[in-house]
Amino acid sequence: SKKEAAENYKKALHYCEAEINQQHGYSKWRGLLNAADYFASALEDSTAQSLERIFKIPDLTYFNRTHSLYPLSLMSAKSDKRHTIVVASTGAGKTDYLFRRTKKRIFYTLPYQASINAMFKRVGNDLLDKNPDLDIRLLHSASKVVTGKNEEEKVLQGLIGSSIKVLTPHQIAAIVFGTGGYESILLDLKDNDIILDEIHTYTGVSRAIVLKIVEVLNNIRCRIHIGTATMPSDLYNKIIKILGKDDILEIKLSNGELTKFNRHITHKLENWEDSQPIISKAISRNEKVLIVANRVKKAQDWYSELKEIYPKIPILLLHSRFKRGDRNRKEKDLLGLDDNGKSLNKFNTSSEACIVVSTQVVEVSIDISFDLMITETAPLDSMIQRFGRVNRKRNRETTGKYKPVYVLKPSEDKKEALPYDVKVLKRSYDILPNNEVLKETELQEKIDTVFSEIDLMDIETHSVYKESKKWTIDKLTHRKKSILFELLEIDSVSCILESDEESYINANFEERMMMEIPARYWQVKALLQLKDYGNSPFIVPDNSYSEEIGFDVNKAREGEYNIENSFL
Repeated sequence: SKKEAAENYKKALHYCEAEINQQHGYSKWRGLLNAADYFASALEDSTAQSLERIFKIPDLTYFNRTHSLYPLSLMSAKSDKRHTIVVASTGAGKTDYLFRRTKKRIFYTLPYQASINAMFKRVGNDLLDKNPDLDIRLLHSASKVVTGKNEEEKVLQGLIGSSIKVLTPHQIAAIVFGTGGYESILLDLKDNDIILDEIHTYTGVSRAIVLKIVEVLNNIRCRIHIGTATMPSDLYNKIIKILGKDDILEIKLSNGELTKFNRHITHKLENWEDSQPIISKAISRNEKVLIVANRVKKAQDWYSELKEIYPKIPILLLHSRFKRGDRNRKEKDLLGLDDNGKSLNKFNTSSEACIVVSTQVVEVSIDISFDLMITETAPLDSMIQRFGRVNRKRNRETTGKYKPVYVLKPSEDKKEALPYDVKVLKRSYDILPNNEVLKETELQEKIDTVFSEIDLMDIETHSVYKESKKWTIDKLTHRKKSILFELLEIDSVSCILESDEESYINANFEERMMMEIPARYWQVKALLQLKDYGNSPFIVPDNSYSEEIGFDVNKAREGEYNIENSFL
């Protein structure tokens, strides 16, 4: 009735007046109101039906499986301690163990789009039997383009209430900076379980933000479970300080167990040319070869060279400068599995010789196992992750067997070393054994030698939650996008081909995302830009892109537009 409406309005007004006059903090009621508004606006007629599926705790009994080859599967996950830190070798059963430590709804964070997509599919398949109506979602910059989901499921991705959500930490960074919608995110996260996998991979601004996120999550009584294959002791101790040692279940493998995970012999090479006879012999032995470059241009050059040398051998190129649609298909080809998990006998599942040339996009949580690797030197923790894509499959036949990893000597030139620090690369290369087994029991000492101290960017002035455990934002307010929040994305822009321009203008959100090519702003800033549509993409000449090679920055700068394609 009109009277009830007026009374409710007055009640809400009094609440707002009281909150504004109170001390700093966040309003859970504003968070609830915003969350409900987003939910109803996004789903419209299907809101009531969707409400029946949300806020359900998933059945995780699947992860109680045990196997002697996975030592973590034999360890108890029962403890009164709220938090978890698991440091264990790749293939030890870390993912299952982290899930076993959870009690409520789960937010599973990973650093890369490819690893998020893979984890989303894996968990969905693993839990399907016990959770036929599981509300599992994924959230990253291109999460709405994942195929095989209906429109309603795609709309749900960013809304509250999922049983399991797989995402990047940046998708919840609003809770650090108090940007729009942060109260709704806090409400969704509060008292639930957050898994931070591969936490060591974050650097610079990202690392500082992730550690601040951990502070906020601890404040809102989340249970935080951290998994990593390698972590510098300095970073480990910083996390212990935030969460409190007495409230953390710390899990590490014994030296006896670690020794069982020795699986690589590292060899040092002076240059790329020295790797050619090694690749040739591997191909003649019908082996699968994985080659990893630090930069897209280098990967493209190596791929083109190898295509000429081995025209009859399947060769795949994977990096971040493909159209999103093309990259999705390439990732599927790399995994070599169909939608039902059956082998396609391609690359990862191939029984014949093949070559994959990639950048660091293969480092984390992509479940592939190759026979041999040639890689540029990267920071030691990243290289250990790369090595994990070789001889990954563990069974009774492969345990105790070693496969070769060849590491190219790093350049001493600062520009050539980018995106990494030349001093870190030199220390990482120097500390690797040559023509010897890389021993898992010695990795921590090597990591701490390379990363003796972790420099953290100070973001305290930008954060709305302080080390003093106090909120500094006024209630019922939010901040505009933080400078630091923009730093994460400022150098990343989208491009489209000139021939896709008309299609892009007329396309829906999902179709536009499939056409977009990620690039750095400085690479394309001089090109034409389509400012009023989608992500305001820059327009690159058609001859600067191919499905096989991806986006070639040099060709974009040198190329000319076809006047017939122009709609600007």
